[in-house]
Amino acid sequence: MNCCDANTTSVNKQYETVLIEKTKNVCHICEDYSKEQSSKPVAILSCEGACLRGEISRQAANKICFDLAGDKTVRICLGGAFTKDSGQRDLVKNAQKVIVIEGCFIKCASRMMKGVIPELNPEIVIADGLYNFDKKLFGINEMSSEEISIHAETVADKVIVLLNNN
Repeated sequence: MNCCDANTTSVNKQYETVLIEKTKNVCHICEDYSKEQSSKPVAILSCEGACLRGEISRQAANKICFDLAGDKTVRICLGGAFTKDSGQRDLVKNAQKVIVIEGCFIKCASRMMKGVIPELNPEIVIADGLYNFDKKLFGINEMSSEEISIHAETVADKVIVLLNNN
């Protein structure tokens, strides 16, 4: 589809066209990780935003995949999966279940991945609705690291319940 084609006018009102420069660079560590983790049934994607909500989401995803349910979950590199059709994207495509922990209602991570995997139908968890905090806060410097960790643990625990109920 040509982005300048007159037939795409209605489509362009709903979508942004993003051109991502292709690369021949390959991170062999990432590709090895993808192969090693490929048998795990659940792929966990996370908001990777630099704001407080993204940080809590990111920490929750890490707790799930590296502490609480590492035997059945694989942590996805959102940048790698979105920008290159390689091992990280394959982990998402081939997972039995994909859970996206979104920092907020904007749902950046799931929207990004649907851009490269249109048939993706993940379970979406909106993290900032799972814990109580001053909604006016934005930066990670506006909350103590201990409180961020507590909120991330709350989100992780709720995602584990979701995992165990399915």
